[in-house]
Amino acid sequence: MRHRLSGRKLGRTASHRKALMRTMVTEFLENEKIVTTVPKAKELRSVAEKMITLGKRDSLHARRQALSFIRKKLVVFKLFDTLAPRYADRNGGYTRILRLGNRKGDSAELAILELVGSEEEVKKPEPKKKAKSKTQAKPAAKKEKKEAAVPKPKRTSKSKIEEA
Repeated sequence: MRHRLSGRKLGRTASHRKALMRTMVTEFLENEKIVTTVPKAKELRSVAEKMITLGKRDSLHARRQALSFIRKKLVVFKLFDTLAPRYADRNGGYTRILRLGNRKGDSAELAILELVGSEEEVKKPEPKKKAKSKTQAKPAAKKEKKEAAVPKPKRTSKSKIEEA
C-alpha cells in the first residue's frame, strides 16, 4: 500500500531522480518554459513552485536553500530579483501545464510547463509609422549613393613605370 507516499519514481533511482529535478528546475527557471513529458512536468511543477515560494521569502536562509538545489547562481539571482516579485501577490499556482500530444518516437505524451504571466511580458513592439512614402525615399537614396561613389583613377602601365 502507498499510504502517505508522494511523488513519482519516473523509472529512476533516487539520486538520478534528484539530479533530474535539479537540472530541470534550473533550466525551467532560466527559460521560464520547458517541454517535457507529462509525468515529469507534474513532478517539476511542485518543485518549481517551492523554489518560487522560497524566492518570495527573500531572506539569506531562503537564498542559501535555493542555492543548494538550483545549479546556477545567475538563475537564483533571477529567481529572487525578477520572478519572486512578479508573484508577490499570488498564493501559489505559478505554473501551467499545456499538453502537446504524443512524441513520434516512443508515443510519450508531451507537455509544456510554463510560468503563468510570462506571456504578458513578452510583447512585440508595434511597428513605427513611416513619415515618407517609399517613392519619396528612393530618389534621395540614389543621390547619396552617387555622391559617395567617387570613381578611382585607373592605373595604366605608364603610371606603374613612373612610380617605380
